[in-house]
Amino acid sequence: MSNTHSPQKYLVCVAWPYASGDRHLGHVAGAYLPPDIYARYQRLRGRDVRMVSGSDTHGTPVTVAAAREGVSNIEIFTRYHTRFVHSFRDLGLSFDLFTHTDTQNHWDVTHEFFLNHLANGYLYRATQAQPFCLVDQRFLADRYIEGTCPTCGYTDARGDQCDNCGNLFDAVELIDPRCKICGQSQIEVRETEHFFFDLGKASPHLAAWLNDGHKGHWRQAVFNYARQQAESGELRGRAITRDIDWGISIPVAGFEDKVIYVWYDAVQGYLSATREVCALQGDPEAWKAWWFDPAVKSLYFIGKDNIPFHAIQWPAFLIADGRGLNLPYDVPANEYLNIEDKKISTSRRWSIDLPDFLSRYDPDPLRYALTINAPETRDVNFTWDEFLRRNNDELVATWGNLVNRVLGFAYKRFDAQIPTPGPFDPVDQALLAESAAAFERVGEEIEAVRLKIALEKAFALAHSTNRYLNDKAPWAQIKSDPAAAATTIYVALQVIDHLKVLLNPFLPFTTQQLHHFLGYDGDIFGRLTTEEVPDARGVHLVLRYDGSDLAAHWAPATLPPGQALRPPQALYKKLDDSIVEQERARLQEHLSLSAAAA
Repeated sequence: MSNTHSPQKYLVCVAWPYASGDRHLGHVAGAYLPPDIYARYQRLRGRDVRMVSGSDTHGTPVTVAAAREGVSNIEIFTRYHTRFVHSFRDLGLSFDLFTHTDTQNHWDVTHEFFLNHLANGYLYRATQAQPFCLVDQRFLADRYIEGTCPTCGYTDARGDQCDNCGNLFDAVELIDPRCKICGQSQIEVRETEHFFFDLGKASPHLAAWLNDGHKGHWRQAVFNYARQQAESGELRGRAITRDIDWGISIPVAGFEDKVIYVWYDAVQGYLSATREVCALQGDPEAWKAWWFDPAVKSLYFIGKDNIPFHAIQWPAFLIADGRGLNLPYDVPANEYLNIEDKKISTSRRWSIDLPDFLSRYDPDPLRYALTINAPETRDVNFTWDEFLRRNNDELVATWGNLVNRVLGFAYKRFDAQIPTPGPFDPVDQALLAESAAAFERVGEEIEAVRLKIALEKAFALAHSTNRYLNDKAPWAQIKSDPAAAATTIYVALQVIDHLKVLLNPFLPFTTQQLHHFLGYDGDIFGRLTTEEVPDARGVHLVLRYDGSDLAAHWAPATLPPGQALRPPQALYKKLDDSIVEQERARLQEHLSLSAAAA
């Protein structure tokens, strides 16, 4: 009888961005970089991973942007979806599939959920008071209206949620509301009929799930919020349809002039994207193994503003569906990233957009800076001073210099080969033991989605190796005892080879370069590709990860003596101090332009 078994499955679900504007560094730090680090690590562990997401094409931010520019909704979402695909690829985000919600597959999944929820008694019809703009003669969906938050007094709250305090509410509860289309406050409340999802009916099931004793790994803030909401008795029906013409159709007669609203369909993209990627991989039914097997661990990577949708609404949808679909294993939501001591504001253009950043700087320094200062448990601040220091003092001087001096010394003094070591003394053995143990130490932090600490622990090994070299001084040993120098350099190269794997989830581009310098062939991790995929609703661009030739594993492999080295080059560029003032001036210019436009 075979003792083989299937690897543990991890479904890594990533927040779906509105295809209405570029992603900024706050989005990257909060929702997009952490799942990539986690997925890369799990793949190196030999586990079966599907990392999925896509552009949210039906959100009213898309229609607002289209109206503002005087172009079609399709033009807006296609533009930004394409930019997402390219910038995420350039940042190295290893999506097994990054798609979008305007595919027939996603429409079909949304219709399935709707009809199942209707059949199971979780949907009902009722009239709703909704803002109506007297100037534009139209109902105002949530993103078409803004005003003062009824909870905290924030003056730029959206019609469904306050970005300042995070509370959800109905648009009619806004104080001093104004229409985002015409900018006027000539708004009255009118009645309109819609379908509602009964969150109150789902709340006992949500409370039981949240209190099942298996949430000890959740971040406390996420768990406390979700449990309080589920047990509050205040969850109520929430409309899932809207009086707009942009969105997925309602699969019942009599509602042809309305559409399913984005808050309902977007989260269902996790299931539709899983179906799509399985179909693209040649097994359309394989999605069931990801959604019905309770052993699968599904993690949802989001910013804290998305906690209600992923810790309450989406689990409620899954429960109400009735098919026994897997509930979230974890919802590791992050706090906010501020920029130069100010809260990010896209409306005031106080942000650093990802494509803009990558047009001037390499991706790995950004990945490093956003992880070593990750907003995992509190809001954090990104400054250009700090970015410069992290790049020059830590990437260049600590890690990059370690690689350069050891590989350069080996290449020049040992015939461009990995030297053959002699017997290891206690100091050698201690460093090699620390290096081997780092796989467990770093790995357990990534498993717990404590990525900042994981990166710190990996860099601690780089610091230990620098101290080892300073103590051993192989540049002096080579003169009096070449065999001892060979052993020292071999030990340092062995640890660097381990660090290549330990740091790969965080720094995939430069660790691939290092893999090549050390004499290995192939890709340490895999490849990212973009492709056009046909669908009944048209051809759409997707980002896909191919890990079929994974060339490393999360284990302390032995570096082969005698392996030919390739000429080493610097992994990182030292940045000039002048970039700080240049980038601050760029931010201020954007702020001034925004104020002038207002």
